[in-house]
Amino acid sequence: MTDKDFLDAAEKVLDAIEACCDDINEHTEADIDNLRNGNAVTLAFTNKSQIVVNLQKPIHEIWLASQSGGYHFTLGDDGLWHDSREGLELFSALSSFASQQSGVSVQFHPV
Repeated sequence: MTDKDFLDAAEKVLDAIEACCDDINEHTEADIDNLRNGNAVTLAFTNKSQIVVNLQKPIHEIWLASQSGGYHFTLGDDGLWHDSREGLELFSALSSFASQQSGVSVQFHPV
């Protein structure tokens, strides 16, 4: 995968996360602030906890940091981003972590 291919695919993930936050805030009781700063999105919750998702271009990974720990995702042959240790799918993991930190069941998904 070239750097350009990685950035194209990974930017779609960050765009989807932002779009999902808007949808979640509109349709649920969750209040998730999202701030995009370059190749990173920070999700801030009312309890002051955060989830940070950022792109690691040199190694073609997406990193996610939450109260549950740090995770490194790579793009699989199936077109999904999988954690290198546990095999978690990125949007499924983000949904779980954000639900835990917000106290509301929320769903993140590709757009």
